[in-house]
Amino acid sequence: QVQLVESGGGLVQAGGSLRLSCAASGRTFGSAAMGWFRQAPGKEREFVAHVLWSVGSTYYADSVKGRFTISRDNAKNTVYLQMNSLKSEDTAVYYCAAARFYRGSLSHPYEYDYWGQGTQVTVSS
Repeated sequence: QVQLVESGGGLVQAGGSLRLSCAASGRTFGSAAMGWFRQAPGKEREFVAHVLWSVGSTYYADSVKGRFTISRDNAKNTVYLQMNSLKSEDTAVYYCAAARFYRGSLSHPYEYDYWGQGTQVTVSS
């Protein structure tokens, strides 16, 4: 079993920045990719970004491209999401997820095997 713990959420004004962290632990942790998703009230969970664990390649949703940066620290088994130029529409619960295998586009929730508990990000306008 893999445990994922997010941190770093909070309240920020529009135009501000936040950095989310996701620490992974558990038995022989080894995943193909780590992703960030978000879910606003009344909406479906949506893809934000992912990083391929071994090579560090990244991919972003169009809505965050140029504003968010995903990165990973292999030694710490931690993934980060740096969020800049935040907008009110970025308000959501942000979830970290781990995919054991390379499959599909890695931009859908069903392609991930483990999930964190989520961290709230609120952007005030």
